[in-house]
Amino acid sequence: MMRARIDSLKGILFESEIKSLTVGTKSGEITVLPNHRSLITSLRPGAAKVIDMNGDEKYFEVKSGFLEVKNITNGTFLTLLVD
Repeated sequence: MMRARIDSLKGILFESEIKSLTVGTKSGEITVLPNHRSLITSLRPGAAKVIDMNGDEKYFEVKSGFLEVKNITNGTFLTLLVD
């Protein structure tokens, strides 16, 4: 299981279980899948692409922000803080 939450200054933009997240970081583009290693990284401007459990793609604008991935026993949890 992988659960994602995308927050901005305007509030929660998205919160649901997902299949994957692709986003640009300061070190390059990454795709987060279930059981991804835990990490915290800063984001670069662009778009975050979420693939939901139905296989639908959703895009969120990223001007700056951070990504935190927590891989714990009951699943993988992502938090994106975007501006």
